[in-house]
Amino acid sequence: MSTVRGVFSAAATPLNAKLEPDHAALVAHCRQLLVDGCHGIALLGSTGEANSFSVAERMDMLEAVVAGGIPAEALLPGTGLCAAPETIALTRHALGLGVTKVVMLPPFYYKGVSDAGLFDAYSRIVEDVADDRLRIILYHIPPISQVPLGHDLIARLCEKFPGTIAGVKDSGGKLDNMVSLAKSFPQLSILAGADPLLLPLLQEEGGGCITATSNLAARQLRIVFDKHADPEASAEVNAAQARIVALREASNRFVQIPTIKAMLARRYGAPAWANVRPPLVRLTEEQTGELGAILDQVDAEHPA
Repeated sequence: MSTVRGVFSAAATPLNAKLEPDHAALVAHCRQLLVDGCHGIALLGSTGEANSFSVAERMDMLEAVVAGGIPAEALLPGTGLCAAPETIALTRHALGLGVTKVVMLPPFYYKGVSDAGLFDAYSRIVEDVADDRLRIILYHIPPISQVPLGHDLIARLCEKFPGTIAGVKDSGGKLDNMVSLAKSFPQLSILAGADPLLLPLLQEEGGGCITATSNLAARQLRIVFDKHADPEASAEVNAAQARIVALREASNRFVQIPTIKAMLARRYGAPAWANVRPPLVRLTEEQTGELGAILDQVDAEHPA
């Protein structure tokens, strides 16, 4: 059974007025996420705008978070890029900081590639990194990458690298696929990429979640994770699930990443949190006002 189980936040990345990563705000946010109940933090994923940052920026952010006191064992940075040498460099850098768990996209520029090609790509990375400490969460996000990770590919990778492949983050949005992965690969941690699916996935032996709305709903997600199997806690779990769903729906009211960041700007009283890197665009004042009204309603109907 994989040890990569729990509630992990797909952390957003704060930017300053020059749209550069704000390391101090990032460290503070990571600390708050752990206080809120996250088992760990998946930096530099889709929600973290990872592919808008250079390799050097990504390394600097990870170094800042570790130097800021966030435990290395609580971090799951994204290291998957299109070019294998860059993926290898980011993964080695993480390991050099004591960070052993990474979330790894497949090389995603070329579409319609074969399982054989993806197998060779992942194999090269694992073999070149050559570190027995490495634990990889494979990142299945076909709506964005357009490069799905199927059962046969995962089985081949598990057979070749049984100690290294630790789980799958499934952001395909299909619960049936997540459940099938959980049943087919009990040695792996299958992690939901959508907050509302944590509860039904846990009921089918899933491992947890790596999600965007956990930036706002980590306390409720932790309640679901800890108490989903306790009949006496059903009311508490249902209330937590209702707030999770409501916040997820709010985050999808506009383009998700700018919306999550606007929600964080509201949470922290820090307008700069709404900054995003192009090609993303921050919410307009009108959209921000509409979102604020939605969140007021969520707070009234589903209090934290």
